[in-house]
Amino acid sequence: MQKDKNDNNIINFPKKKSRIEREIEAIIFAADEPLDEDTIIKRVGTTKNIKNILLKIQEEYSSRGINLVCISNKWIFRTATDLSELMSLQKSTQKKLSRASIETLSIIVYHQPVTRSEIENIRGVAFASNTLEVLLELDWIKPSGRKDVPGKPIQYVTTENFLNHFNIQKLSDLPTIDELSSAGLIDTSSVDSSIFGTGKFFKEQEKEKKDNIYSNIDEVIKETPKTDE
Repeated sequence: MQKDKNDNNIINFPKKKSRIEREIEAIIFAADEPLDEDTIIKRVGTTKNIKNILLKIQEEYSSRGINLVCISNKWIFRTATDLSELMSLQKSTQKKLSRASIETLSIIVYHQPVTRSEIENIRGVAFASNTLEVLLELDWIKPSGRKDVPGKPIQYVTTENFLNHFNIQKLSDLPTIDELSSAGLIDTSSVDSSIFGTGKFFKEQEKEKKDNIYSNIDEVIKETPKTDE
């Protein structure tokens, strides 16, 4: 436990925080934007001494690496002004994935391994070259060999980092389109079910496999050696 000594060598032990002080501290710390007092009051369920508690917490943090600051009557924790230069190299920006990137990722997740042309076939439209690059940079997908067809196109699969990012232990844990629809997360009337591996693409693949089995059956029969009766 940290102890402070004043000029008279009297030890001052830090006072134990009250429940409401800890709640307010936690609420502001967890918020991703400044909170006004009304919002804080609604969260803690009381108006008792909120202003005084905020000022007390502000004073406690005034000499620390992070400070509680009030901006336009809203409260937020910020890096201490004299330490702001340390954070300059860690500044990051968040970018939303485009619809094309989200659809492409969904197709790869549910159809892997899959080639670019197969992705475009499922989506029904060609996509920009940087769509795959964005997913590769995020380390959510990676190349996984080439498909044994003319041109030897690259196949793509998801990575372990994809599972870690979305907190998924294994791909089989992913919901089916029926489960997503039942949960109200997607509208099946406006979403092409083939994106989730249950539509025409797989059906066409299965039909193609069956056609290939019987396509040359006549030639096989002709080439079969005849036995003497």
